[in-house]
Amino acid sequence: MKQELFDMLMSEAIAERNKAILTLNLLSEHPVGIGDHSTKDFYENASEALIALVDADDKIETLNRYFTTPKKQVNG
Repeated sequence: MKQELFDMLMSEAIAERNKAILTLNLLSEHPVGIGDHSTKDFYENASEALIALVDADDKIETLNRYFTTPKKQVNG
């Protein structure tokens, strides 16, 4: 894979992961900032953020697994 494409996909996945983590932190630490949402909305938002986090982590892991070359070990 060309480095530019890899970098773009990795940056996108990292941004998605950061957004999901931020959302989960907002939901858990500052729920008053969310506004007038029902408990159902709150749970759905938390669940969606977790799914987004898992998806982003999967993307990062897949990119690293299939499109990075293993580093050569240096014998001390």
